[in-house]
Amino acid sequence: MNYRNQKRNMKKLMTLVAVIATTLLALTACGTKTETANEVNNFRIKRGTNLSHWLSQNNEDRGEARRQHIQEDDFARLDSLGFDFVRIPIDEVQFWDEDGNKLPEAWDLLTFALDQCNKHHLRAIVDLHIIRSHYFNAVNEEDQAANTLFTSEKSQQDLINLWYQLSDALKGYSNDSVAYEFMNEPVAEDHEQWNQLVAKVHKALREREPQRTLVIGSNLWQSYGTIKYLKVPEGDKNIVLSFHYYNPMILTHYGAWWTPIGKYTGKVNYPGILVSKEDYEAASDTVKAVIDENHFTTEVWDIDHIRADFKDAIEAAKKYDLQLFCGEWGVYEPVDRELAYKWTKDMLAVFDELNIAWTTWCYDADFGFWDQKKHDFKDKPLVDLLMSSKGLEK
Repeated sequence: MNYRNQKRNMKKLMTLVAVIATTLLALTACGTKTETANEVNNFRIKRGTNLSHWLSQNNEDRGEARRQHIQEDDFARLDSLGFDFVRIPIDEVQFWDEDGNKLPEAWDLLTFALDQCNKHHLRAIVDLHIIRSHYFNAVNEEDQAANTLFTSEKSQQDLINLWYQLSDALKGYSNDSVAYEFMNEPVAEDHEQWNQLVAKVHKALREREPQRTLVIGSNLWQSYGTIKYLKVPEGDKNIVLSFHYYNPMILTHYGAWWTPIGKYTGKVNYPGILVSKEDYEAASDTVKAVIDENHFTTEVWDIDHIRADFKDAIEAAKKYDLQLFCGEWGVYEPVDRELAYKWTKDMLAVFDELNIAWTTWCYDADFGFWDQKKHDFKDKPLVDLLMSSKGLEK
């Protein structure tokens, strides 16, 4: 073989090697990407609480008052008590003005909270609780008119844009420690409207963060009764299914001024038939209508009733092979404490039995156990009861 042929053959060989190397590199990169996207995070949660009425549903505290509301000792306390995570509700109006400009103080407080969670061994769910285009408790005409999320493409893109900005700020936090709940308690007229929005937001977030754990609940206030209609994006194991539970409302919301059942003033029994015939007859016609609608004079309420209510949620979690999470549950502070403890004990027993993670509503507001003003427990027996539940080995 002459020199010219040797040179030609060597050039062909080098070209072939380069092509093979490039192909292998591309295949490796694709394989790595697929493996990463399908890898299940270590976002393991068991028992937590909501840091409510701080960066959400708080129209009064700003500046120093808001900075003082939740501090490092709160995170240290929750860790020492045995909680392993928190849910942090946030509202659009606290993070962006009406022109879409960021309001820096709230962003600083959120990153402060997540940094403290890391320091004190707590995982966190960032929950976009209320947005301008959707308020789950819209009752008056003004609020209802503002609820354009399920009828406006712009409102849906605005929601995605909010999460783009949140992702830009939070993507540095570990996928094992911080999860996103992209909307709280959707209220769409049709379940499919919510399913379509879930698919749209999920796709948008996955393009930015392929691996982040996402918390997704069902339509109509994250009800346990509608989770069977929820369509979960297929093949994504980094999703946590969420539902909320406050039943029976006549017990958990006794005396709550903002609900019709809160106007009931008779006795509540638990376990058993919740309202006696005598107390029913003494109630107003408006209250009687609510009692009738919810069968409070005929159905037996006990641990078996609670367990039965969770059936559809359990089946959905099994269907998709995902973790199940009760993001809100609790008892209004004025409710008789013995009744509250009986119901709470049954709830915890079912959570443990069915391996359902939970966050109480809430830490320090009117369903809570901690008094920020007195800097002391306002319901220590409730905390002791919560901590009797099977926890998570950190």
